[in-house]
Amino acid sequence: MRCDPKSLVLRVFLSGDAFTPRVGLVYQPIPAISLYANYSRSFNPNTGTAFDGSQFQPERGTSYEVGIKGDISNRLSTTLAFYDVTRSNVLTNDPVNTDFSIQTGEQGSKRVEFSIGGEILPGWNIIAGYAYTDAEITKDNTYTVGNLLDNVPKHSFNLWTSYEIQSNRFKGLGFGMGLLYVGKRQGDLDNTFTLPSYFLTEAAIFYKQDKFRASLNFKNLFDIDYFESADGRLKVYYGDPFTVQATLRWEL
Repeated sequence: MRCDPKSLVLRVFLSGDAFTPRVGLVYQPIPAISLYANYSRSFNPNTGTAFDGSQFQPERGTSYEVGIKGDISNRLSTTLAFYDVTRSNVLTNDPVNTDFSIQTGEQGSKRVEFSIGGEILPGWNIIAGYAYTDAEITKDNTYTVGNLLDNVPKHSFNLWTSYEIQSNRFKGLGFGMGLLYVGKRQGDLDNTFTLPSYFLTEAAIFYKQDKFRASLNFKNLFDIDYFESADGRLKVYYGDPFTVQATLRWEL
């Protein structure tokens, strides 16, 4: 029996175990206000070996979240949340041996997020959010401790609002408009260059009737040139240009 070398597949089997608890608590002092907190840990085996042949340790994570949710009305609510996430044994590109990876030690991310969503008036819905993120290297033998993590903006904002006609022969026809702002980000862990901020506009036209759904979505409405992410100076990726996406759906 002959075996085609092209058909050979290298399979890597990983094994490991860890205790990954998740604990949450919600307290409601009054009907319109909810206070909450949660704690979780994660465990994810890493594949491959370093340049010296040593196997990578599993990536581990610890996450804390506290927040408050308030109901402005029975249709509109807001949330203010604080996140603290720590990741250890994270794989990144080896700056010396570029065909290999290294584990940077530890990365920390603190994030404050505000969001509001719901129905302002019958048929008029809104979702908006702002986030401030401080993500940096906290322990490392290669990169400078305190360097910002790549591709993580300090400031980001999103808004989406839509209106659906509620009566007459145009009932079910709707329109939507969205805004997205992403602030400046570092392009690498050495923090040697910065990706500029960008601002995108989106729009949509949709129609709903019984089980039928149809929509036209317009992304990057004004065809803005922007950089979405980077993997070092030699790999900087453009974001998508103006795009139209059509969807038809029939629900059984």
